Amino acid sequence: MATPVALTIAGSDSSGGAGIQADLKTFAALSVYGASAITALTAQNTRGVSAIYPVPPDFVTAQLDAVFADLSVGAVKTGLLGGRATIEAIAAAFGRWSPLFVVIDPVMVATSGDRLLPADAVDALRTKLIPLASIITPNLPEAAVLLSEPLATSDAAIESQGRRLLSLGCPHVLIKGGHGHGSESIDYLISASSTLPLASPRLETRNTHGTGCSLSAAVVAGLAKGEDLETAVRNAKRFISEAIASADRFAVGHGHGPVHHFHRYY
Repeated sequence: MATPVALTIAGSDSSGGAGIQADLKTFAALSVYGASAITALTAQNTRGVSAIYPVPPDFVTAQLDAVFADLSVGAVKTGLLGGRATIEAIAAAFGRWSPLFVVIDPVMVATSGDRLLPADAVDALRTKLIPLASIITPNLPEAAVLLSEPLATSDAAIESQGRRLLSLGCPHVLIKGGHGHGSESIDYLISASSTLPLASPRLETRNTHGTGCSLSAAVVAGLAKGEDLETAVRNAKRFISEAIASADRFAVGHGHGPVHHFHRYY
């Protein structure tokens, strides 16, 4: 039987809670083999990001070509991308290799509030990469930035923004509700024909570092295993909710600690 393979294209988190490290932990926790292409090195911990060192775009290209030329990649995701030239290099690689499923997590701001994507790269993300996506997974602030609009604060406004995001060229949008308020955290899976709210209890914990990375990675893992998109999203929502609920088993760092990717095992 073929081994399901997922690829993450993202930045390295030196504290291990987000980025490439979170994605690979998620893939492993969900029984998927993980490959990676690193777009940037970050110096960060649970308190914040102190430095970002971008990987040259031609070396990002070399990593992608090496992986796609040898591994049967079932699905791919992007996270922290660094800048316009890197986004253009990734889009060109997708044009050459035509991955079956592409999940774009438009990482722009860290949990700590640090800005991770230069303003001049946002347009490249909109025009070069999002049209190639099977699904994009913005949180509420990222959806607002992509649309150059205020933050959505009601269910109707969130759905409306999701539908405008579809006009960027992707067939599905998953708007994550973790930055919202209320007793439930509601994510919205939106397509041209439907809106599916996915609710879970809002959990009180400081340990939320890497939640967005891990959710999108869980979607990719499901797609790589052959799940349909709705099933992959539902299972990913369940996985990240359990990982957040188990996060306080850890005592890591002094800020926003990591979620517990391996909560099903220890």
